[in-house]
Amino acid sequence: MGSARTSLIVLVSVGACAATAVMAREAVISPGGAGTITDSPKEVIDQTWQIVFRDYLDINGKYTPEQWRQLRRDVLAKTYGTPKDAYEAIRGMLATLDDPYTRFLDPREFKEMQIDTSGELSGVGIQLSLEKETKDLVVVAPIEGSPASRAGVMPKDVITAIDGKSTKGMSTEDAVKLIRGQAGTTVTLTLRRKGQSLEVPLVRDRIELHAVDHQINVTPDGVKVGYIRLKQFNANATKDMRVAVRELEAQGVQGYVLDLRSNPGGLLGASVEIARQWLNEGTIVSTKTRNGITDVKRATGRALTDKPLVVLVNEGSASASEILSGALQDNNRAVLVGQKTFGKGLVQSVRGLSDGSGMTVTIAKYMTPKGRDIHKHGIDPDVPAKMTEQEAQRLQLKDLGTARDSQYRVAESTLRKRLQAANAVGGSFNPGSANVPAALGASAGSRP
Repeated sequence: MGSARTSLIVLVSVGACAATAVMAREAVISPGGAGTITDSPKEVIDQTWQIVFRDYLDINGKYTPEQWRQLRRDVLAKTYGTPKDAYEAIRGMLATLDDPYTRFLDPREFKEMQIDTSGELSGVGIQLSLEKETKDLVVVAPIEGSPASRAGVMPKDVITAIDGKSTKGMSTEDAVKLIRGQAGTTVTLTLRRKGQSLEVPLVRDRIELHAVDHQINVTPDGVKVGYIRLKQFNANATKDMRVAVRELEAQGVQGYVLDLRSNPGGLLGASVEIARQWLNEGTIVSTKTRNGITDVKRATGRALTDKPLVVLVNEGSASASEILSGALQDNNRAVLVGQKTFGKGLVQSVRGLSDGSGMTVTIAKYMTPKGRDIHKHGIDPDVPAKMTEQEAQRLQLKDLGTARDSQYRVAESTLRKRLQAANAVGGSFNPGSANVPAALGASAGSRP
């Protein structure tokens, strides 16, 4: 055990398919008091136990160190003939925590998570979460351009069956195993949406993930708007965002609309670095561990632009999207337009285990700069703008960020009001100054 090594990846993620990337590595946990574990399956069990014992943030009040110690004794007293038997024991241990975000990944699942980080994944392109109270498998968001997105799968859809097999009592891991498969094969999902049942056949495919799309939109009165759609906080997101902003700045845009709709999250580090591209000063996010240790991330005075910014969010904007949105809103750097966000304020680390398997473990919760805990609550937009279900079904990917996109139209109108207000008071727009509320005018709703 003393020679074992694990990889540490700090991320913010939602659901079973959340993207992740290797951000840092550190010498592993050398579990004190573990004793000599020579049986390989038991070694992996004990590694998992040690990670939870040292780092887990109890979010449900169901974890106590003494009970966890007793569970270790009980589990290690048994004999495990195969790694699969040990994996089932690990999943049983983690299930006692009642935390859907602390979960075990067998070697195949862990490898797929690492593939996801590289910007390419296989399957149908759905981000999943297990609803705590009902145990329903819920779609957080379909990945743009994926088979699920093209077929009209929507955030908050409940997956009730996979190829006719009921998902009742099914874990996200089990669902992923059934949904993923070789490209070109078909899987049929049964969805529940607002009380109605839908059968959706999907052809599996390889899905390339490009983190950022950008373009210039010109309003009828000649305002050049830089439209940026950030689809996921993967390992390339920071670089892609920097390239987009610099290109748009060079083309003389007067303001920006940053689209985070249906962005399910990803890497904590990416959300912080992207916030620094928009913020010159101020707190971005703070994270608190179970020991009360708080890590505060701040702007570094290296913003790429100070031009007015509007951020589009919806119920599929989760986790890292909420960190970025909260930072920009609390620092009065941007106006949020759209719908209340998903509400996931927990930080997970991903650990590689000695046999190639891995786990995600909840290690902290995050707070916005003003100390808001958004877990399960989400972030309210400054300017509400809801898209009807009919419009969402009718809207195609090519329509996002265009006049055919009603939420974008509201965002663009809000941006123009900010530009007009800045011009009225004279001089250039000053992010974080008192002219921001005035720039919103009567269109802005109140927020807590």
